[in-house]
Amino acid sequence: MVYEVLARKWRPQVFADVIGQEHVAQTLINAFKSDRLAHAYLFSGPRGVGKTSVARILAKAMNCKQGEPGIPCNRCPSCVEITQGSSVDVQEIDGASNRGIDEIRELRENIRYMPSSSAFRVYIIDEVHMLTLPAFNALLKTLEEPPPHVKFIFATTEPHKVPVTILSRCQKFDFKRIPLGMIVKHLERIALEEGIEITKTGLALIGREAEGSMRDAESLLDQVISYTGSKVEDRHITDILGIIDRSLIFDTSRALLDGSVPKCMQIVEQIYTYGYDLKEFYRDLMDQFRNLLVSLLAPDDALLDMIDSDREELKAQANQAGPEKLQHVLNLLIAREEN
Repeated sequence: MVYEVLARKWRPQVFADVIGQEHVAQTLINAFKSDRLAHAYLFSGPRGVGKTSVARILAKAMNCKQGEPGIPCNRCPSCVEITQGSSVDVQEIDGASNRGIDEIRELRENIRYMPSSSAFRVYIIDEVHMLTLPAFNALLKTLEEPPPHVKFIFATTEPHKVPVTILSRCQKFDFKRIPLGMIVKHLERIALEEGIEITKTGLALIGREAEGSMRDAESLLDQVISYTGSKVEDRHITDILGIIDRSLIFDTSRALLDGSVPKCMQIVEQIYTYGYDLKEFYRDLMDQFRNLLVSLLAPDDALLDMIDSDREELKAQANQAGPEKLQHVLNLLIAREEN
């Protein structure tokens, strides 16, 4: 049996499964309930946050004949074909490799034909910003006067590269980076279902490295499991992914605040021995002192995207140091960054 990676196995199949983009999911569900579907949508946001997944769910909801409005059944032939990527009425196009005017002209010819078995022909164009200007101009006329049986869904990580003439003819949805807490909670669910033993601290390491991308987090978890098997230890995660352990960052900030030169030298030697990127470590250290200062000046937990144990340790160090000392160290780090 062919192994299915976690990012594909756990891809959301209905709007309720979409994590961190509730504002998008609820708006689209309401559009179905009020029968106010647009002819073109533009999904923009960072990589791995659900743009293509939501596009597929939207395409299924448009063509599903058995589910409720905005909720595809995932059992009818149309839903199954779209999920498997074999539907002739729902075409996924890579904008990076189909970026020329000839490909768009061919698309314009094809949209004249009615759907074979669905209500709509849906074209999902990923990384649409990669299209050439002539290709965008060729697409513009179709977006101005689209056939009633055709829907367009565009996805991009760089919306500023999409011409305003295209933007003005689409309903635009901005996808956000997924908060660390939501990523960790979802990874906990995956680990439980897959029978993987891993600590919450370990999941937080993976989630932090993913930088708000659920797909990256799932891929990193897959990579770690491939090495460790069903029992994952925190030290395995830092070794495999080559990331700096948070405890090392906390040790460094504590040593700096205490003025312990021997401890700082020991940490530098440890970083060099493990082969960590010193520039990346420096950036992490700057971020640490920024968080220390924020925890004092604005103790609102929403501004600190981290797990509870790290937040408590952060506040303890910050209260011990005081705002003046933290500001002094942060200013020093910023001033030395370019040197």
